[in-house]
Amino acid sequence: MYIKVSRTCVRTWVGFSKEGVCDLGGFLALGIPSALMVCLEHWTYEFLVLLSGFLPNPKLETSMMSISLSTISLAYRIPFGFGNTVRAGKHESAKLAVWVALSLVITEVLVIGLVLVAARKVWANLYTNEVEVVSYVSLVMSVLALSNVMDGVQGVLSGVVRGCGWQKMGTLVNLGAYYLVGLPCAVTLTFVYNLGGKGLWIGIICGSGVHALSLLVITTRTNWTKKAMNRVHSSTITMTTVS
Repeated sequence: MYIKVSRTCVRTWVGFSKEGVCDLGGFLALGIPSALMVCLEHWTYEFLVLLSGFLPNPKLETSMMSISLSTISLAYRIPFGFGNTVRAGKHESAKLAVWVALSLVITEVLVIGLVLVAARKVWANLYTNEVEVVSYVSLVMSVLALSNVMDGVQGVLSGVVRGCGWQKMGTLVNLGAYYLVGLPCAVTLTFVYNLGGKGLWIGIICGSGVHALSLLVITTRTNWTKKAMNRVHSSTITMTTVS
């Protein structure tokens, strides 16, 4: 309705047309794996909450896990944004953007990690006044700081994978890293070695570490001249410029 009635869209919206779906297959070929990349990663963290419910003190464990997930999700927004910096059609600019973004994110996650560790005894008070929960969250905060580092690196590199049109490969990397390494390690450390909620986080760090390392290898082996944003140039849609 806004597009229909707003004067700001007069020159950019001319109604529905067949051209709007002429490359729908190509879009879905990227869109579906791209959605799976995000979902496979986020579902892994939701599994941590479910697994925490099987621990001896599920109320305490799920409370800690909920606060931890909220914290790590908040911290992840920054590197996730840096992950969308690959510029179409200019391979040198794309290459530079990737390494600049990666450098900035490494700095950012280290700073955020130090803040999390420094504020470990007070951070959980923003969510609850339960002393036991606050104490437990403070114990796992150093692990969360390490998780934030791994997530930051893979967040940028995941953006590179999406920008280069490698969503299918990214989906396979996510599947292997989190479901063949991360979750099995989390289950083993938690229920076999009795590390509790901290074991869940250490296990998922193993998965995100494998994820980040795999994407780093892919990125360093990228031929930016040939590969950067191939999808843009191979599109069958004719682009028109509105002056």
